[in-house]
Amino acid sequence: MRRRPVAVLIALVLWPGLAWADEVTFAGRASWPSDFGPGGWSAIEVSDDGSRFVAVSDRGWVATGGLARDNGTLIAIHPETLDQLIDRDGDSMSKRKADSEGLALDASGGLNISFEGVGRVWRYGQPGARPTARPRPDAFRHLQPNSGLEALAIDPQGRLVAIPERSGLLARPFPAYRLENGTWRIAFQIPRHGEPLPAGADFDAGGALYLLERHFGGIIGFATRVRRFRLDDNGILSEETLLETRLGRHGNLEGIAVWPGPDGCEMLTMIADDNQRFLQRSEIVEYRVCP
Repeated sequence: MRRRPVAVLIALVLWPGLAWADEVTFAGRASWPSDFGPGGWSAIEVSDDGSRFVAVSDRGWVATGGLARDNGTLIAIHPETLDQLIDRDGDSMSKRKADSEGLALDASGGLNISFEGVGRVWRYGQPGARPTARPRPDAFRHLQPNSGLEALAIDPQGRLVAIPERSGLLARPFPAYRLENGTWRIAFQIPRHGEPLPAGADFDAGGALYLLERHFGGIIGFATRVRRFRLDDNGILSEETLLETRLGRHGNLEGIAVWPGPDGCEMLTMIADDNQRFLQRSEIVEYRVCP
């Protein structure tokens, strides 16, 4: 058996048993320019070549721009455009209604955005455009306050998946709502392990779901966890913990994008929400997941 570096994280696969994880290595970080935008960056999407990004702030703004690299390693963020999210009448929204937390780009380039304060998913054809509303079931209306639709992703079949931040009980799994034929239904449930809570999600090209979770440790800061789930239409087939960081290693990572890296690896790009607080960081960090 090939020996693996000490830094490699070993994952416990809950179904069917113990297994090795892929090699997960830190692949770079860059600070968000302090003079650009409102802060509070809570979701991100990245182009397949890693050169472009779209990010959403929980203050109701969308930024686009470039990611500078040196031999593939992220070294700088270059935001270019900034647009405010508007409502269906073309007006700006209150802070509660503008609490945008999740982002998923569809095949037509539309921005599907989940909102936490008033639980819903809207689709914007482009930044700055008027949105169209996705269906809003009763379940979205009754999510816990400030713990609503935190993570949004779109699978290879083009189906949106929305995951709330809280499940209600430590022993209760997180419901994963999937939009099919105009109706949201709970397609599967994500096991809850300990205190970390969902913050972002994305699918790889093979249909595996990557769930970003974070835990607030008070003055020490935030810890990050990334789990990967293999799925079929009947639910979860397997679960792996790819990454767990100590408190304070990174900022408040809330958004994740998965894109194809070199040599068959997957790149995980994550963005931190500074909560508009001086002591917190706005940054993008990356990890490489290799077989």
